[in-house]
Amino acid sequence: MTTTPRPYCEDFPRRVQIVEVGTRDGFQAVEGWIPTATKAGILKGLITAGLRHFEATSFVSPRAVPQLRDGAALLAELGAPKGVMLSALVPNLRGAEAAIAAGVGAMVVFVSASESHNLKNLNRSRAESLAALAEVRTRAAGAGVPVQGAIATAFGCPFEGDVPVAAVLEIARAYHAMGIRRLTLGDTTGMATPPLVRERVQALDAALPDMEIALHFHNTRGVGLANVMAGLEAGVWIYESSVAGLGGCPFAPGATGNICTEDLVYLLHECGVETGVDLEALCAVAREVERVIGRPLPGQVMKAGPRLQTADMDSVRTACG
Repeated sequence: MTTTPRPYCEDFPRRVQIVEVGTRDGFQAVEGWIPTATKAGILKGLITAGLRHFEATSFVSPRAVPQLRDGAALLAELGAPKGVMLSALVPNLRGAEAAIAAGVGAMVVFVSASESHNLKNLNRSRAESLAALAEVRTRAAGAGVPVQGAIATAFGCPFEGDVPVAAVLEIARAYHAMGIRRLTLGDTTGMATPPLVRERVQALDAALPDMEIALHFHNTRGVGLANVMAGLEAGVWIYESSVAGLGGCPFAPGATGNICTEDLVYLLHECGVETGVDLEALCAVAREVERVIGRPLPGQVMKAGPRLQTADMDSVRTACG
């Protein structure tokens, strides 16, 4: 089920890399404990469906995010699947040491573009965060672990409102100076719009042409996939998403779920963009995630099926009168 129709937009990338963040960004706000074996089973199902890149967990304080206190155990349960990258979010040097000990494939470090959200999310200023992350980068380099950078509130802040492009570029340049060459722009509370996506991607391309850009959208205001279309038009080929539409930052008001992985895959396939993902198998995993969480989740394609899925006429009643 990985075939795609003829592309209708030749300007889009022909293939996209999807980074699944459901077991990290999606599970972090879930209150009831999800057993490690259940998390591992979901990840294995996603791998079987064709996904190859994951932000699988986070090495943060278990007091701050108790759901992710089993990061090391989860990675041990998964082992090292061939051709699969298992990364983890790392906020500080202590987290980096734990991630290295657990055998993580890559670390993701993060700073907020807005000072106020950084204080809420990391309890320190942006300058303090960047100084600490330089130490993380040095330690990771010594251990041979790649480091990727992320910028939270890159399209707007729930406390400050608009975030200037200059603030995003300042952090991106700091990452670049550390030797980081992959950068995720995070739409923490769903404040991105297509014009903002184009503006920020173009500014980064002009300022740091060797920086690889990934986009991480939330669907808080219903335009997550419209932002993906803007990203595709700008040439971005890496997108982060969450199975079944789980997600939401616990340290930002109104931050609802990430864009849904299976909805994203459906959109990309309909646009003729290859993903390597079996949509039907992915939807099966999404329905299992919904069962585990125990409440309806926002994913649409797992409920409706793909566009050309048909039904038997006898299964639907005929109008009378």
